[in-house]
Amino acid sequence: MFHGKVVVITGAGSGIGRALGLELARRGARLALCDVNDDGLAETERLVRESIAGAQVYSRHLDVTDRSAFAAYAETVVAYYGVVHQIYNNAGIAGFGTIADAPWEVFERVIGVDLWGVINGTKLFLPYLIASGDGHVINVSSLYGLMAQGENGPYCAAKFGVRGFTETLRLELTKSGAPVKVTVVHPGGVKTNVANATLMLGEELGRPATDDDRRLLRLYNDKLLRMDPGEAANIILDAVDDGAPRVLVGNDAKLGDLLVRLFPKGYARAVVALERLFARL
Repeated sequence: MFHGKVVVITGAGSGIGRALGLELARRGARLALCDVNDDGLAETERLVRESIAGAQVYSRHLDVTDRSAFAAYAETVVAYYGVVHQIYNNAGIAGFGTIADAPWEVFERVIGVDLWGVINGTKLFLPYLIASGDGHVINVSSLYGLMAQGENGPYCAAKFGVRGFTETLRLELTKSGAPVKVTVVHPGGVKTNVANATLMLGEELGRPATDDDRRLLRLYNDKLLRMDPGEAANIILDAVDDGAPRVLVGNDAKLGDLLVRLFPKGYARAVVALERLFARL
């Protein structure tokens, strides 16, 4: 399924993106990596080359919100490899604040990366995936693309959007008969830098972290973000290998999905109760 395939991974400089790059290289794929974090991207490339003898890696700086830069990147990947088979639209950041209070800049930044980045990557690479005759679009949503979470409106809006966009794409490609599979990924608590990056975003936008923010950060890092990114990558790739239309990564994602399905009207009360419990902790 992966041997010899050219795969594009956005957000490859850390977390799930880095783990996907390493595991795909182990499975024989040829990598096209990109990230806005040059240091992280260089480290991923170094790890791949040191871990997998003969790994083929093409890496470039890319801000996924910059559509013209994304289009140019797509062209350079095709020029380098001659074909593209898969894209993993993985780049993402988290936000903060209630819908009433979160700054406009947070909505714009989070939706720009998490949703528009996915749309840009999908639309710009889709013609090449179709031309390959064996394409696959893999878009990373979240547990919070299945269920909402208070004080996380920008992120939930983006990740629900990824889910709707990806499922619509699957319907359209099925109808057209295009040779491209589509998978949406819903990770739960994977041990990445996403929680720390939320505080950094707040500081960039002039919202210094509060004591409550720091307590919540410790809760996420110590208790909620538990799965190793390598384990998450293997779950995702095994599902892609099977052609699965949707992947729930982790027991928390499976539980959240079940909760919403069983209690579509009342699950919000359960979420609020859990949030209050976390606050007491």
